[in-house]
Amino acid sequence: MRMGRRAAALAGLLVLATGCRGERAAAAAAYEGPFAEDVRAAIPKIERVSRVPFRAPPKVEARSSAEVRAFLERQFEEENTAGELAGQTAAYKRLGLIADDVDVRQLLLDLLTEQIVGFYDPATKVLYVVEGSAPELRQTIIEHELIHALQDQYVDLDSLRQLTRADNDLASAVQAVTEGQAVYEQLEANLGLGDIAARLPGGWERVRTEIRRNSTNMPLFSTAPLLFQETLLFPYLSGAEFIRRAKLADTMPVANLRLPLSTEQVMRPEAYAGAGDAPTRIALPRPAGGEPIYQNNLGEFETRLLLFTWSRDQPAAVRGAAGWDGDRYVLFRTPEGEAIAWLTVWDSPVDAGEFFDVVDEALARRYRDLRAESVGAHERRYTGGERAMRLTAVEVQGRPAVLFVDVPRGGRTDAVIDLSAVRLTEQAPLAIPRPAAGSGAP
Repeated sequence: MRMGRRAAALAGLLVLATGCRGERAAAAAAYEGPFAEDVRAAIPKIERVSRVPFRAPPKVEARSSAEVRAFLERQFEEENTAGELAGQTAAYKRLGLIADDVDVRQLLLDLLTEQIVGFYDPATKVLYVVEGSAPELRQTIIEHELIHALQDQYVDLDSLRQLTRADNDLASAVQAVTEGQAVYEQLEANLGLGDIAARLPGGWERVRTEIRRNSTNMPLFSTAPLLFQETLLFPYLSGAEFIRRAKLADTMPVANLRLPLSTEQVMRPEAYAGAGDAPTRIALPRPAGGEPIYQNNLGEFETRLLLFTWSRDQPAAVRGAAGWDGDRYVLFRTPEGEAIAWLTVWDSPVDAGEFFDVVDEALARRYRDLRAESVGAHERRYTGGERAMRLTAVEVQGRPAVLFVDVPRGGRTDAVIDLSAVRLTEQAPLAIPRPAAGSGAP
């Protein structure tokens, strides 16, 4: 679940073009804005590790904590953001990823207000720093956000956000790359180029541990539901590891680096290598007997998180999500109440079977009063709490798939999705939007 405006306010993109090396010192020398000493010290380090120059001095402004919160509130009130958040929240509550009594909007506002010490906003092209922050923390956040400011001088970030808005998994993958670059290159700027993990006691696992520890030291974050903790951390943990692998493979500067198309490609080197294991995108027909409310996908990362939430068994969750190749859910309204249908597609029948078995076992832990009945060799139906569910191993266009349906008890669980009307396509490479002429790019 993308955490509101944070995906945009802190987003950037790997710089996809090189510039004139002679310009490297120009931005630092020309910068005369707030926090001049911190910004001037950071620019040369960032240009060295990113291997590209700032095309113009960055814009930096100070904001109070109250002004930052007001900014976040305005973003949540935007029509598209509010509708997306409401739909995703309802779907995740139905799936059990969020408790029914959680006020998601309020929780996100509080979490992001607690976490944000500074952020880069591609809409205004300004790096905002929260007033009153400790000098050592301010220097750290300025370095991190200056990398995003540099990214934005080569890519139209607002257009990129629009390209990924309706695809949760793709947006999570792109955000992981943008934040991953900022994390990893900030480490390089301060520790030196090369394999950082090889020089640190404890290796890369120490980096992951420190990132997680720094976040969990925040009071609100440490008590937030698992979904919010893990989806906020994913871009920094898995994204930094993705960039580390890219840099060690000597694919930087990144003029020819393919953006990952899924969280699977971010987490699994074998899914990204070569031509890559492009995810399958699924188009679902209108559910029978219901009015669609919202639809999107989870991706391998959130599928794994869902299985863990149900089962509290991490090895089973990892095993059950392995081999993911695509998914799509639709939340819909029935006469009995809200329902959800979730179709997953798998690399092989073995992967589909593993997922089927893990879900079957996880449901027994999710519902203590679960009653299960085998309908056939590859189909089971359940009742638990006030819900009725059906899990079916199917084929869609010759591909192994699993359909999960969850409706209010007494509602229909069979033939909810017309599988003959489902359409599968391979995700095409993402076209990178460039800044328009006159927008600050040369």
